Amino acid sequence: METQFLTDEKGNRTAVVLPIKQYNKMIEKLEDLEDVRLYDEAKKEDDGYRISFEDYLKTREAKKSNL
Repeated sequence: METQFLTDEKGNRTAVVLPIKQYNKMIEKLEDLEDVRLYDEAKKEDDGYRISFEDYLKTREAKKSNL
């Protein structure tokens, strides 16, 4: 991992510098985790309308590609 830290005058880490590929992968994984969380939450609030997780992901990907 090519992680660099920015520090203040006392040597305390104040920021992280990541390669863009690594950053993008991290963001994708966070978005996936958020999707799972939202799906689990929606399952708890069962209102009779259901969509499979796979269908949800297909819809999400389609929306992303339209941006």
